[in-house]
Amino acid sequence: MFDFLVISTKPTKTGFDIFPKFKLYPKSKDLMIRGGDFYAIWLEEKGIWSTEESDALNAIDRELDQYVADNKDRFDGASVRILHMWDSDSGMIDKWHKFCQKQTRDSFHMLDETLEFSNLPINKEDYSSKRLPYALEPCDISSYDKLMSVLYSPEERHKLEWAIGAIVTGDSKEIQKFLVLYGAPKTGKSTILNIIQMLFDGYYSVFDAKALGSSGHQFALESFKSNPLVAIQHDGDLSRIEDNTRLNSLVSHEWMEVNEKYKSAYPHRFKAFLFLGTNKPVKITDSKSGLLRRLIDVTPTGNRVQRKEYDQAMAHIKFELGGIACHCRDVYLKNPGYYDDYVPTHMMVASNDFYNFIIDSYHVFVQNDGTTLETAWKMYNQYCEDAKVPYPYTKRVFKEELRTYFKEFEDGPASKCRYTGFKTDIFEKKEIRNETNGRDSWISAEALRSQESIFDSTCSEFPAQYATSAETPRKSWDKVVTRLKDLDTSKLHYVKIPKKHIVIDFDLKDADGNKSLKRNLEAASEWPETYAEVSKGGQGLHLHYIYTGDPEELSRLFDEDIEIKVFTGKSSLRRKLSKCNNKPIATISGGLPIREVKKKMIDMDIYQNEQAIRTIIKKSLNKEYPPHSTKCSIDFIKDTLDKAYMSGKYYDVSDFENAVIAFAAQSTHQSDYCLNLVSKMHFKSDDVAVANPVDMDTENLVFYDVEVFPNLFLVCYKFRGSGKPVVRLYNPKPEEIEEILKFSLVGYNCRRYDNHMLYACMIGYSNEKLFQLSQKIVNSGKGENREYFFGNAYNLSYTDIYDFASAGNKKSLKKLEIEMGIHHQELGWPWDKPVPEDKWELVGDYCENDVIATEEAFDYLKADWIARQILADLAGMSVNDTTNTLTTKIIFGNDKKPQKQFHYRNLADPVLELDPETEAFLKEACPKMMEHTHGDAHSILPYFPGYEYKNGKSIYKGIEVGEGGLVIAEPGMYGNVALLDISSMHPHSAIAECLFGVKYTRAFREIVEGRVSIKHEAWDEVDQMMDGKLRPYIDRVKAGEFSSDDLANALKTAINSVYGLTKANFDCAFRDVRNKDNIVAKRGALFMVDLAEEVRKRGFIVAHIKTDSIKIPDATPEIIQFVMDFGERYGYSFEHEATYDRMCLVNDAVYIAKYKDAEECQKMYGYVPKKNAKKGGQWDATGKQFQVPYVFKTLFSKESIEFDDMCETFSVKSALYLDMNEKLPDASMLEKKLDKLETDYKKGKISDTLFEPEAKELIEGIAEGHDYHFVGKVGQFCPILPGKGGGLLRREQNGNYYAATGTTGYRWLESESIRGLPDAESYIDKSYYNKLVDDAVDAISKYCDFEWFVSDDPYIPTPRDDFMNIPEDAPEEVPWDDVAFHSRRIQRVL
Repeated sequence: MFDFLVISTKPTKTGFDIFPKFKLYPKSKDLMIRGGDFYAIWLEEKGIWSTEESDALNAIDRELDQYVADNKDRFDGASVRILHMWDSDSGMIDKWHKFCQKQTRDSFHMLDETLEFSNLPINKEDYSSKRLPYALEPCDISSYDKLMSVLYSPEERHKLEWAIGAIVTGDSKEIQKFLVLYGAPKTGKSTILNIIQMLFDGYYSVFDAKALGSSGHQFALESFKSNPLVAIQHDGDLSRIEDNTRLNSLVSHEWMEVNEKYKSAYPHRFKAFLFLGTNKPVKITDSKSGLLRRLIDVTPTGNRVQRKEYDQAMAHIKFELGGIACHCRDVYLKNPGYYDDYVPTHMMVASNDFYNFIIDSYHVFVQNDGTTLETAWKMYNQYCEDAKVPYPYTKRVFKEELRTYFKEFEDGPASKCRYTGFKTDIFEKKEIRNETNGRDSWISAEALRSQESIFDSTCSEFPAQYATSAETPRKSWDKVVTRLKDLDTSKLHYVKIPKKHIVIDFDLKDADGNKSLKRNLEAASEWPETYAEVSKGGQGLHLHYIYTGDPEELSRLFDEDIEIKVFTGKSSLRRKLSKCNNKPIATISGGLPIREVKKKMIDMDIYQNEQAIRTIIKKSLNKEYPPHSTKCSIDFIKDTLDKAYMSGKYYDVSDFENAVIAFAAQSTHQSDYCLNLVSKMHFKSDDVAVANPVDMDTENLVFYDVEVFPNLFLVCYKFRGSGKPVVRLYNPKPEEIEEILKFSLVGYNCRRYDNHMLYACMIGYSNEKLFQLSQKIVNSGKGENREYFFGNAYNLSYTDIYDFASAGNKKSLKKLEIEMGIHHQELGWPWDKPVPEDKWELVGDYCENDVIATEEAFDYLKADWIARQILADLAGMSVNDTTNTLTTKIIFGNDKKPQKQFHYRNLADPVLELDPETEAFLKEACPKMMEHTHGDAHSILPYFPGYEYKNGKSIYKGIEVGEGGLVIAEPGMYGNVALLDISSMHPHSAIAECLFGVKYTRAFREIVEGRVSIKHEAWDEVDQMMDGKLRPYIDRVKAGEFSSDDLANALKTAINSVYGLTKANFDCAFRDVRNKDNIVAKRGALFMVDLAEEVRKRGFIVAHIKTDSIKIPDATPEIIQFVMDFGERYGYSFEHEATYDRMCLVNDAVYIAKYKDAEECQKMYGYVPKKNAKKGGQWDATGKQFQVPYVFKTLFSKESIEFDDMCETFSVKSALYLDMNEKLPDASMLEKKLDKLETDYKKGKISDTLFEPEAKELIEGIAEGHDYHFVGKVGQFCPILPGKGGGLLRREQNGNYYAATGTTGYRWLESESIRGLPDAESYIDKSYYNKLVDDAVDAISKYCDFEWFVSDDPYIPTPRDDFMNIPEDAPEEVPWDDVAFHSRRIQRVL
């Protein structure tokens, strides 16, 4: 924890407040205050200091959160409120500012006073907030040499390198010098200043020299507030200095008072070394001027470098920074005091008339070795007259100024006053050896030839292996024993090289789109000299380097078609030596792009959705877009909103309007302009009175699918309709994709995959890049793959079948094909292997099959599609928007912050008061619940005393309640089991809590109640709901466009979506950050605990509770009515769904039961539960064990067994393979020997010389015992008899093969391979199913006699003494004999 921070706890009526306190003493070592305000904070986890106040606030909030997490036990379930810094209502930010600005005195150490190089560690006491991206190490600097040798003479170059070296060593902080580069435009001044900026990136600032020389500019030092080590101005002006005091003090590193806008003045001693480029001479008034002693003038030669050579050299220099810094350091260290007595003669010639007089009289003073004052005065007057000097010195000033140029002076009368020992050394230049050299382009086609490879010799001991025919490594690297020296490197192979060894891969193309060696050589010539190879194809180029930094921090893309290959983990270099040069592998320390942390600026030519506009506004208000000014940010927001408005798309960001106005008003000089611009902004699109109905015509839809391999991108599509052909596009060009996108595309899971492949191809991704993108999307975890998606790709499709499928129908296309009973084809080719061109048609067949299956899935899920259309129409949005998005819009409209109206409470606490609006709504929605108070506390709402949520677990009455709902099971055999189910439990929990506030809970309730009314076709009621929005759909149902069930299903989809969003762990409109324990599901679960307790009190068994249902054996009408009444007191409505004549419950999720006949139900209850009316006498299985068709038909339904009943579906996350090894040698013993051998080797029990040959022999033997055939992630299989050609079903993971779950002990074939054969059943190993049948019989036999259970013999219940026990604390009112009771009971189930 920070040394200035104390976390405090304050008890409140409902729990505790947790808040920060700030210590005034002792002086903090973690926080620095400067100018009466925050300056910097030490971030231990990052190992740097930060001057961003937001980092300090975030760090304090993290400490608060961690404190609460670490002390959960202390609070004992009480409500805890954290007063975060980010929350303006908490008041903590005001305390923080008071602490920084008023209560704490300045206490700071300037940051970044020492250069930090990438190869050196940083400590807290270094006071660093940044580091240079290169290492301080020698390397080739020939490009830098070439530029400097042309642009500057050796003498002038020495000045620059001496100054750079002084900065590198850190001595510049004490050296009282500054450099002025003086010369005509375009002579190389900015070139060296740009190089200096590259050298000291992050450690320099720009300044205004003219402001420094102006006496009236009080904020002139503000540009130095970041404490730069280097200050630069490319085009400065010191030709008219009014006051050189400030400039002198700055260069002399004296203490100065600094004024910043809106901050108190503070003293500081700056350490910056100044560089000034100028076309005008610095004004030097006399030889005693402080500027004269401190100024080092540098004059370019005026020579020019050819543009091509200049661009090439500048491109190289970013790789030479470490070497340049190292070289300049050495130049400086040879003579640190070299310029102690330097006189800027060139600058004095350009600006000092007296100095020009001395030059004019030079030979006279040398010849006579002196002069008298009288003689010199006469000479000076003559010079001033001839040179037209406007302001000549007086004789007194002249006398003193002349002494500067002589060693001795004898005072007296003018004729006797003598000067001797003329200082000729002032005008002599020191000799500096020229160390520059030039060079020609280092790489050419002629230099690349078939010759001995330096890489082969340097890397000879690295692990290497040949490639397979599919151009992939033959073995996993932990099993490779061969070295590069063992291979013929002219054959395709893979070599495992160290992480520091990087390869720059050039794949530039010519105008026809073909790889071009010529273009690749031109691009490579801009890189430092190193070993180079021509790629396998003969047109690409690979440059090899040893990188001194951390390769994992490098961006993998240097430029378009230039990739930085870094080999980490199990990755390896694919290589086939043909031509190479003879240069050694060079070391490189910088110049490569680092992975970006900040997101790139948004392309404003593409507008996708409102979220993008919101992001732009937020970032603009934070000044994250350059040039970081208020005016420019307001201009940017205005331009953004103008483009959005003109696009015609719907958006509403009016909630930002006040924030933008406040931001505009803060502009220092442009507030009027900014406020005027804000008044013209379109914060929302034009409102549409009635949304256009969604087009229900689906005849013009186009179904599509894509396949992606390393060398193949395939797109297949077809127009809707039976018999329409499927079009195949192999490796389509971007313009072909653009044509496809004109169609109304429908895909399966296309919003999260196929759309992004189309988009990437359209913007120019190569096959290799498409494959890499595909792998990243497929292999990353849920939520992680979002970083690889294109925001503009989601809406390329018209709709996505997987997205609109209801929860029970969301499954892979392969599983859906199996469910639909259509032809299911697997490709049999691994996705990560290149496809030979002669196999492309096979891939086409597979993709075409998927397109046809996609169309059939669209028809199969027609009800879900109609639901999506209805929701989109209700929301006024598109059918491609997600269900969650549509539901949010329907309920909350345009309110982006509905959470401010949400209600949330601790369910353990009684509710003693409600606001009138909420109470009135609940009396309307849950009248029975609101008729009386609850519990001993007389709570207005039901509560659950003693319930606590702790460490992620919920405990109530000693029962651990699941976070998704309650499950209770008493395994056994039962009869006359009443199945009672709560109608829409989760939705009614939200309604009974008025969870979304009155306005939005009422809107949600209308959807819930509307669904029920629609199912019963109570159109008059429906017509009044949702402000009449359902009225158009009533007419369409009556017109036969779709059914009432379709309309009810649409609302059910929205209802289910709401529950999912209330427990979401991502930001959304339904998420309440207070809702840690999933209050919607938890309320229902706690109610079920109470219900189970009350049912047991009344003498009945609770056999099973599963979330929203209860099963009560031997249930009487009275206990059924009790359950229904008890539910109403909590806001729930029970339905008597069914009665089982007999039920065998095996565990909490598996049972088999037989429905009671309708006639018997009528006798028992006076009515028939709805499922008994439809399924009386039939069997019902829940859970896989009894649902297996072969088991269910054999034991219970007695239906005939069909081929499909002997097919099993298996799926894995990686890949399934069939090992067709039945006639191959048994390799199991060899595999065990290899495992033991590898274990011994890893433990050091055997040497390399013993391990490698034995391992090689075992691996070869094992390979002879397997024949793996790729299947896919999903497949339908049949168990196969021995000798019938079946294989072992294996799942592959990281190169190893394991038995697929549930397949051990049997051989398998894909069902498609034997389906339709005349003797198909003769292939099937029925022992697999017989075992399942036997297991099912055994499971039932544990609880009853199996033969009786499956017979038609009646169930005879044990007689009861009474219809129901009445607990002593039960209410006196027992309306069992009331006629109304029976009437109400009958109506409830009907």
